[in-house]
Amino acid sequence: MLLWPLLLLLLLLLPTLALLMQQRSQDARLSWLAGLQHRVAWGALVWAATWQRWRLEQSTLHVHESQQQALRWCLQGAQRPHCSFTDISTFRNHLPLTKASQTQEEESGEQPLPPTSNQDLGEASLQADGEELAGAIAAGNPGAPLPERAAELREALEQGPRGLALRLWPKLQVVVTLDAGGQAEAVAALGALWCQGLAFFSPAYAASGGVLGLNLQPEQPYGLYLLPPGAPFIELLPVKEGTQEEAASTLLLTEAQQGKEYELVLTDHASLTRCRLGDVVRVVGVYNQCPVVRFIYRLGQTLSVRGEDIGEDLFSEALGRAVGQWPGAKLLDHGCVESSILDSSAGSAPHYEVFVALRGLRNLSEENRDKLDHCLQEASPRYKSLRFWGSVGPARVHLVGQGAFRALRAALTACPSSPFPPAMPRVLRHRHLAQCLQERVVS
Repeated sequence: MLLWPLLLLLLLLLPTLALLMQQRSQDARLSWLAGLQHRVAWGALVWAATWQRWRLEQSTLHVHESQQQALRWCLQGAQRPHCSFTDISTFRNHLPLTKASQTQEEESGEQPLPPTSNQDLGEASLQADGEELAGAIAAGNPGAPLPERAAELREALEQGPRGLALRLWPKLQVVVTLDAGGQAEAVAALGALWCQGLAFFSPAYAASGGVLGLNLQPEQPYGLYLLPPGAPFIELLPVKEGTQEEAASTLLLTEAQQGKEYELVLTDHASLTRCRLGDVVRVVGVYNQCPVVRFIYRLGQTLSVRGEDIGEDLFSEALGRAVGQWPGAKLLDHGCVESSILDSSAGSAPHYEVFVALRGLRNLSEENRDKLDHCLQEASPRYKSLRFWGSVGPARVHLVGQGAFRALRAALTACPSSPFPPAMPRVLRHRHLAQCLQERVVS
């Protein structure tokens, strides 16, 4: 059971591999031994992928039995040999739901910020790191010297970061990513800059507990994933509309209803805990008997200075509309903090402090800043009412310079137990993490 998600990912990547094979030069001639090795490896991969696809079909057609088997596997691997749970009902009745004891941000909240350079992950650092890489390629470190390839790299770098991937690999067609939720801005920024002109494909949805969702239909809109019934053991916790409170009990995969939103609950083989991940998904379809979901938002990423509860999804949507009204601006990243954390509401009503990284705009006018507050009022009647009565002040928008979010990410990933993939919080709860952005404001 440990290997089948990995093998299934290979299945999902077979179309990409096939395209790459078709594009190989017709004049290329492999030796007889190399050709034989290639055919054997390709045949083994196709056989393994076909077998795993058959197993997936069977497990999704018999979901209850598959989840029972997944739970037994988790119980056998857990470090509690005295546990005598034999079925799902007993398991849920005897073990309470738990939350992660510390989030990534909480763990790094007391850590000193690591030293960072003034360079961003943009054009400047690309020319400093790219030149070093070109020198290494030319010198043959590692491997044989490749002076021609080094010259190609330098030429590509001189034209800037936009479309760099296609200049380096002209036959590249798709960029494979791993969706962790809350990464839409990063994907959009990558697609607009280095990987301009390329399609993106995410074969799986992952969290710190492992692979949770599988993308079986790459031709469908980005971000749709099947929740498989195998390990890790997944439960669904209904989310009450408009609140972060949960229902009394969890549901199994077959009990999910289309159009409803659920928080993911995970149990893996390493520990016997029913951990609430904080990831909220919406059921958008069904594959055999299993739900197909789309990531919506993360619990705990909510702005609330007067009980208005502006969630991550609503805020990001409002910010996207506001940035769309800023001529020439493209949103690269953003972070938010409640004014009380930065002690910035002295003499004024509590409000949001919003830090944005942009491309195509070097200064923010007051008119541009005000557009975010207008968009928030349009998105949230509660926020609009509080703004009308003066209980909440207007959101303050700040443009940060190069290196701001790079420094923040470095601080977040510095903690020893940082999860993979790393989760980028949009709402910061610790002052000196927020100050990491505040100190780099340029407009």
